[in-house]
Amino acid sequence: MRIKLLLISILFSLPSASAFAQAIKHWQTSQGGQVYFVPSPGLPMVDIRLVFAAGSARDGKQYGIAALTSNLLETGAGQWNADQIAQRFDAIGAKYSASTSRDTSWVGLRSLTQAGLLAQALDTFEQIIAQPQFTVAEFQRIKEQTLIGLQQQQEKPGFIAKKTFYQFIYGKHPYAHLVAGEIDTIKAIQLADIRQFHQQYYVSKNAVLAIVGDLTEQQARKIAETLYAKLEPGEKAKPLPQVKSPAKARQKHIVFPSSQTHILAGLPVLSRKDADYFPLYVGNHILGGSGLVSLLFNEIREQRGLAYSAYSYFSPLEKMGPFTMGLQTQNKQRVMATKVMQQTLADFISKGPTQEQLTAAQKNLTGGFALRFDNNKKLLNYVATIAFYQLPLDYLDSFPGKVLQVTVADIKSAFQRWVQTDLLQIISVGGQ
Repeated sequence: MRIKLLLISILFSLPSASAFAQAIKHWQTSQGGQVYFVPSPGLPMVDIRLVFAAGSARDGKQYGIAALTSNLLETGAGQWNADQIAQRFDAIGAKYSASTSRDTSWVGLRSLTQAGLLAQALDTFEQIIAQPQFTVAEFQRIKEQTLIGLQQQQEKPGFIAKKTFYQFIYGKHPYAHLVAGEIDTIKAIQLADIRQFHQQYYVSKNAVLAIVGDLTEQQARKIAETLYAKLEPGEKAKPLPQVKSPAKARQKHIVFPSSQTHILAGLPVLSRKDADYFPLYVGNHILGGSGLVSLLFNEIREQRGLAYSAYSYFSPLEKMGPFTMGLQTQNKQRVMATKVMQQTLADFISKGPTQEQLTAAQKNLTGGFALRFDNNKKLLNYVATIAFYQLPLDYLDSFPGKVLQVTVADIKSAFQRWVQTDLLQIISVGGQ
């Protein structure tokens, strides 16, 4: 009861943006493990994330094995089964989390920092990352759940559109398949494959550790040493191959019995460290990233009523991540909506934004930026990203200034270089 009351009091006393300690501390453990730490005093909590270069891009031909491995970790570890692990966390108000993306798989822990509670949380967490049981029963259960989920997704036009879109823009690159994998490849994965994947990628040389919370640096160093010591040294994952741009523009419509057509258009463009990151990021805010005031929304929704919403975004990855535009429209309006989307993009690339549009975007992006890390959980997301992609330690501090430095000419130049309309891949899924 005392723990529950403490957790409730924490929820009503989340830190404001001004509480962010902007100095990210970085060091290596005695084993060579990379650690990124931000002290956040005030609340007796800590958030920990261990990030591995073990995303779906490492699946090889076993599409879905990265996500399947991640989902199996908490089903049993050390001497505890899944229920016992859950009980150990629940008893002390701690929370375990995990996720897989194209580049990474990560495991996370949120815990109160009171010595006894944190010790039990860390002990359980360490067992999960280092000694997962991977039992036959749990493997079959999670595998079956995954297959059911994929089968259900096949009945959704949005899923089919996304799946086909990635296949079109990435071809044979490891980014081409969805993180969850394919039904046929999931069926073929064996328990021995899971163990091999974990043994290869969940190792200290293939990991970075992010810690945010009410700890001293000495405490953070001790936690980092212990966590890395639990892992086998292993080897760092090999670099991913470079992304090749599509050879030509393509457009494909997939007939599906739905009242709405889902449309996606784009191509691979942006990596995390690209020099044009900020011009593309700010420019996209104007084009389709700012919701109701974006150009795509105005042209497609406000001016013509072709869709409820229209959007665009960049998803930067280790290698070139996708630029994506999307909307849903009535089947009979599919052709017109696609043409308007294409024309809006072409006009933006040709003319660039106005100075008024740029100024408004810069104010919006910088004015609300601090709210993106106004609590430890949000801040941890940024610190983990900075750690994995080896971004500058002052990334958060310098972000607003770099946004304000972007000019109309910068945006126009970057979009003309990278968003080539003659290579645009367009997928639509819906009625005739």
